[in-house]
Amino acid sequence: MFDITRRRLLATSGALIATVPFARIAGAQDAKEKVKAAFVYVGPVGDFGWTYAHDQGRKFAMEKLGGKLETSFVENVAEGPDAERVIRQLAQDGNDIVFTTSFGFMQPTLKVAKQFPDVKFEHATGFMTAPNMGIYNSRFYEGRAVLGTIAGMMSKSGKGGYVASFPIPEVVMGINAFTLAARKVNPAFETQVVWVNSWYDPAKEADAAKALMDQGADVITQHTDSPGPLQAAEQRGAIAFGQAWDMQSFAPNAHMTAIVDQWGPYYTSTLQSVLEGTWKAGDVWHGMKDEFVQMSPFNPKMPEDVKAAAQKIVDDTKAGTYKVFTGPIKDQAGAEKVAAGAEIADGDLLKMDWYVEGVKS
Repeated sequence: MFDITRRRLLATSGALIATVPFARIAGAQDAKEKVKAAFVYVGPVGDFGWTYAHDQGRKFAMEKLGGKLETSFVENVAEGPDAERVIRQLAQDGNDIVFTTSFGFMQPTLKVAKQFPDVKFEHATGFMTAPNMGIYNSRFYEGRAVLGTIAGMMSKSGKGGYVASFPIPEVVMGINAFTLAARKVNPAFETQVVWVNSWYDPAKEADAAKALMDQGADVITQHTDSPGPLQAAEQRGAIAFGQAWDMQSFAPNAHMTAIVDQWGPYYTSTLQSVLEGTWKAGDVWHGMKDEFVQMSPFNPKMPEDVKAAAQKIVDDTKAGTYKVFTGPIKDQAGAEKVAAGAEIADGDLLKMDWYVEGVKS
């Protein structure tokens, strides 16, 4: 399906990514009175999704650190040669640290990091590191299980539509988590996927949602960043879920809840470590337990039993007693992929290139 070597490689030390602490390990750095930080965004800050969430995190850090922090950002940066140009310019502009917030920025960030060893870099969702380049990610799939539970309980047709961006493991992981959770409450539930090959294209996303509803889906979810699919669901009377931030204002009837990417505390902690001279390139992959993944308020129209079931997934995930990728799990062909009681390891999740039973792609 795609090159699995593009994904994060787990360290051979045996330590779990999830156990990497928030705080950075002290190194031979000087403390600073003020930090200058830059952020590189793949979409517009007004997408109300992925980029919006990162920019809210930037603003959160500015509020917490006050006059000790100066920030800037560049939005709508294409993944490719243009990203390298932008990242290099930000390094040349005297920034102490540069955050690059899309998977496709990984190689350009690494290249520039090697050219500017005195500048710190952090890349979101990638797997490559360097002495001055760390990586950070969120277990978004935990929230997808909450969405799947709601979908499985509320869908009348038993068909969900999934507007997907690119077939990389992070997205495949989400599709599988959503479907597994939905089928726990409705074993006949099916998820139809449409790929739009874009992170942000409101018209294309909306058209994909309409096509899915034309095929019988009465639940729409997405791994794209505009409110387009939600608005299409609102027009058709379907239910839907926001992406990366609370999007209920765009579809007050359709929007049941959304995964909220809460980057603010992480950015604050990281920038504080730069101020203190204790920053070190790390490898962080956190989820609900660490408040990286949150759910927006449930729509009041959701039945009480659905709210209770969804909240139980949240509570049990935080407690470590619910893990969506625990067997038995079958693949699309109906063959057992994960034995009963076994759990898919992080390393296998991070290179996931297959679909669970019930996914139609």
